[in-house]
Amino acid sequence: MNIYWDYNATTPVDERVLAAMLPFFTTHFGNPSSNTHIKGWDAAEAIKNARSLLADCIGASPSEVIFTSGATEAINLGLKGAAEIFAPQRNHIITVQTEHKAVLDTCLYLESRGIEVTYLSVDSEGLIDIEALKNAFRPETFLVCVMLANNEIGVIQPIKEIADITHHYGAWMMSDCVQAFGKVPVKVDTLGVDIMPLSAHKIYGPKGVGALYLRRRNPRIRLIPQIHGGGHENGLRSGSLNVPGIMGMAKAAEICVESFYTEAIKLKQLRDLLESFILEGTQGKVNGSTTNRLPNVSNLCFPGIKSEYLLMRTPHLCLSSGSACTSALNTPSHVLTAIGLNDSEAYASFRISLGRFTTENEIIEGGSRIRKAILSENPAFNDSKA
Repeated sequence: MNIYWDYNATTPVDERVLAAMLPFFTTHFGNPSSNTHIKGWDAAEAIKNARSLLADCIGASPSEVIFTSGATEAINLGLKGAAEIFAPQRNHIITVQTEHKAVLDTCLYLESRGIEVTYLSVDSEGLIDIEALKNAFRPETFLVCVMLANNEIGVIQPIKEIADITHHYGAWMMSDCVQAFGKVPVKVDTLGVDIMPLSAHKIYGPKGVGALYLRRRNPRIRLIPQIHGGGHENGLRSGSLNVPGIMGMAKAAEICVESFYTEAIKLKQLRDLLESFILEGTQGKVNGSTTNRLPNVSNLCFPGIKSEYLLMRTPHLCLSSGSACTSALNTPSHVLTAIGLNDSEAYASFRISLGRFTTENEIIEGGSRIRKAILSENPAFNDSKA
């Protein structure tokens, strides 16, 4: 039996989402920018409704939602677009060592263009130090970028507190909410964020579509577009809209918002059951916070093993040794080393991320496979359940 526990990497498209998308591949195939005939009008009306639906899900107005090809594009637009607006008068960004590579690599690019970036460290749970954040501000700081929930260890940052401090110093607050949305409440005013990337394929929607929230009042966020050629999306993101993808994203967001309370309770129960089953009688540990984290994520370390070999011993169990976006890099996870693990411990770690279609039978079956593989790699572990 194949068991999928890599929901933080991507999710299967929910059948309800697929049903919402299908008509826009065939019957309603028009380009929403075609404003001289009914096919274009129908598509434009569908986009308008989808934008309103997604905006409602995050507590925003429709005009504050910009559709993109995914979260990576949205992050690039947010960071680069803000940097170009403020240059050259203000040229300093504050972010965190454990951010997604889409943020870190974009910041690295901006550094090559003269932007100065401060990378805040985190404690053993993955949380930033608020006093260190305050001390990092300069007169030229224009943006703080801190993700709400980490994709590898699931730790949840105090974004509202961070946003309040950021606004006190006159900067904009950007938060990557890709992993958090659909798993915990994400409302832009409650969080205090000004710029927020989202992705469809993390919430049981299709790949190749995302969105960027941009606050329009207090403060009004203005960005320099990064893709040119037609002036779509209020001039911020040119290119014909992915109508089926956008319809799927809006439907996926609606389902997540309606069901995330019950799903969160279920996933936490399954995650805790799995952790207790795998960890009992071994020297394994949970990486990062065990309390302030997403309900579906478990990042585990078993000293003395290599997660690469462990995953090879469980070929029908879909796990991850880290972020899918960095799986091609032959280096230890930057998130795990940032929270204090040495290279050996980082290589001995793997991530389990559960989802909507995970069952208790899978937890029992998959947990047994993992225990067997762990003991095969390191028989010195005391197996009290052998």
